Amino acid sequence: MDDKKHWIPFILLNVFVSAAVIGAILFWYDRTYRQATIPAAVISVSVPTSALSSADANTPVPPLPTLDPDAEIDVEIVSIIGAGTFDAEMVLVRYKGEGQLNLEDWTLSDEDKNVYDFPKLTLYPEGAVQVHTMAGQDTVVNLYWGLRQSVWQSGEEAKLIDSQGTERATYKVP
Repeated sequence: MDDKKHWIPFILLNVFVSAAVIGAILFWYDRTYRQATIPAAVISVSVPTSALSSADANTPVPPLPTLDPDAEIDVEIVSIIGAGTFDAEMVLVRYKGEGQLNLEDWTLSDEDKNVYDFPKLTLYPEGAVQVHTMAGQDTVVNLYWGLRQSVWQSGEEAKLIDSQGTERATYKVP
């Protein structure tokens, strides 16, 4: 029985060290990855034509506004996280301009001609969206490419191209 009393300080020290390490890892994760998920994007949901009334079905849909290729749009590819690691691979795109930015028909591509087409999506100032390589269910801040293998490799360049074909941002994968 006396032997067991000597173990109590070591067990308590182990519990304290374990809690401190887990706390440090969670703090680091929160500061590094969670800040990348800024919930300031909106994805529109498509409604099947059959669900619309006959008056709505005959109403023409206005075309997307034409972007001036010379106008500067403050959008950037902030980072590519987990390049080469399929389950972790994602691209963070952020809009820092004024007003809203419609990303419908924009593309994200790499040098190997892999192309992601953005859905109907609006970013607001300081809004961001993450494009994951793997398959998944699109949400307001997470989009899924639906591929079965990693896309990004160290040293290659990612490009963000608007609906008119103008390159708006590039990022070299570290």
